[in-house]
Amino acid sequence: MPSELASFIDHTLLGPSATPADLRRLCREALEHRFHSVCVAGRHVAAAAEALRESGVLVSAVVGFPLGSQASPVKAFEARSAVGDGAGELDMVLSIGDLLDGRDDAVAADIAAVVEAAEGRPVKVILETCLLDEAGKRRGCELALEAGAAFVKTSTGFSSGGATVEDVRLLRSVVGDRAGVKASGGIRDAAAARAMIEAGATRLGCSASVAIVSEG
Repeated sequence: MPSELASFIDHTLLGPSATPADLRRLCREALEHRFHSVCVAGRHVAAAAEALRESGVLVSAVVGFPLGSQASPVKAFEARSAVGDGAGELDMVLSIGDLLDGRDDAVAADIAAVVEAAEGRPVKVILETCLLDEAGKRRGCELALEAGAAFVKTSTGFSSGGATVEDVRLLRSVVGDRAGVKASGGIRDAAAARAMIEAGATRLGCSASVAIVSEG
């Protein structure tokens, strides 16, 4: 039987060297272990959606990844393209520089543009918590909620740090039951995965997913 952790996991393949063969393996593993979704870059969405068609395993597409510094219309276009190719969820990086500069209206508008382009599909907003102080994390959560996001997410896994139990607990304390919390970045074993869930995570972004559920 698949581990009980599998339903929490977005099985992730986002490295720049990912090949079509890597994507096929990712989808086979997702089907075998019944992960919630695969999380891939936009260019891989159509192939992943075809491989997972009618399986119940979703395709999550990243938007504005990994820096969040693209212009809002570009992010919206990327979101619409991913939706058209079959994405069921979107993981977007917010405009981190605007958040750090206190330009909250710009941050909210950036998220709202992607939420609109998602046409009702859940949008997860990546805060990149390793670059923010506590106040910034709290503001990022509130702005994501204001803009209609379904989740807040800790990290891309491509910056200076990943998910921590403390950050997951903080994000959950801010969003309460108004949104999901996704922990992502550096989750490599079942103990770490369970610790994130106990802290309030309702989704996990993992590339070591098979090892986690096999251990779990």
